[in-house]
Amino acid sequence: MKNIKSNLEIFCVTNKRLSYLENFSYNLCWVGSGKAPDGYLTCNSGNNIFFKEKHYSELTFHYWYWKNLLSLENKNWIGFCQKRRFWLQENSKNSINLSNFKNRILSEPDAEWNNYDAIICNPISVNKVKKVKILKRGLKNFLKNPGIMFNKNLRTINLHFDMHHGYENLQKAIDVMEAKDREEFRKYVQTKTIFNPHIMFISKSHIINNWFHDLFRWLFNCEKIFGFEDLKGYDKTRLYAFLAERYLSFWFKKNTNYLNWEWKFFDLEKIDE
Repeated sequence: MKNIKSNLEIFCVTNKRLSYLENFSYNLCWVGSGKAPDGYLTCNSGNNIFFKEKHYSELTFHYWYWKNLLSLENKNWIGFCQKRRFWLQENSKNSINLSNFKNRILSEPDAEWNNYDAIICNPISVNKVKKVKILKRGLKNFLKNPGIMFNKNLRTINLHFDMHHGYENLQKAIDVMEAKDREEFRKYVQTKTIFNPHIMFISKSHIINNWFHDLFRWLFNCEKIFGFEDLKGYDKTRLYAFLAERYLSFWFKKNTNYLNWEWKFFDLEKIDE
């Protein structure tokens, strides 16, 4: 791990080398199938689920961090990002470029965070889908409720998941969720048209511990339904990561005093080529 020079520790999860960030303050975390570059944290030792990486994606490292590195005595802000999506300093989204990239991404806590205990990504909308796509990917949903064609408020997180990750898979997963969240989360995905993406968050150790406890308990229950063998193609291979992405929005809004924050897609792999 990098020496901590601020009250913010960022763990950037990647399966590709990010040489551009190797001398930066971030902890680079390896989930790739090949040998990790020198200095990268790996997640195939200790208590780990590395053999599930194909289906869990960055959650493979999250689990390892929880079980092997997280200390409840750590009072710093702890955050996670990924190889193409990064936290930004406030009001930097429209001004970031390659020449100023390291000066625009987060490396210090923002003063505004003093009134909050969790930071999550600015949300994205899922209700702007084209009608032809509803017919192509959501025909079963349309036959069940034709109103989704005309009312954007009916184009919910649940519909979006059905269209992209398997019809009724989200509902099947919710069925095996702990009772304390089950029906609240079901209502959430059936009524909300935005969610906070990318399984990215910044919080404190006790909250992170609770989040990972609830998340992985649920996902391991989901394995009894979906397994791994039939999870193929882009839509379903990383099903457990897609489930976690939707649950994160609900969980942090229910259990923390959260703040939405700027993030940006930035492909550093092209720089390293």
